[in-house]
Amino acid sequence: MTTETIVMELVVKGGNARSKAMLAIQAAREKDFEKASALMEECRKSLLSAHQVQTELIQEELNGGGENKMSLIMIHGQDHLMNAMTVQDLAEQMIEMYRIMYKIEKDSLGFKNEARKGDEAL
Repeated sequence: MTTETIVMELVVKGGNARSKAMLAIQAAREKDFEKASALMEECRKSLLSAHQVQTELIQEELNGGGENKMSLIMIHGQDHLMNAMTVQDLAEQMIEMYRIMYKIEKDSLGFKNEARKGDEAL
């Protein structure tokens, strides 16, 4: 694989993963946790595919056959991958925070409704 092909793989797959994670956060904000989970699964698959490209590159270099030299464009591709991995980690945390927030909100509303029913009985 040429350097340009490797970089394209990292940028495209990393970019797709990042986009899926951001869409998952949006879905969670809209209380669609099923969609958020599906999008995060797509994110994980894209990152796994990009990580495999990166692993092949590292193994090739370790075996002494790496004709892919480190260049600014290669660093750019690696940056895309690392950025996507960071966004994935943050998205997982944010989705969980939305779950907790909406559960607290739901529980709070349920408590208020129960309190109102109790007031009516007086």
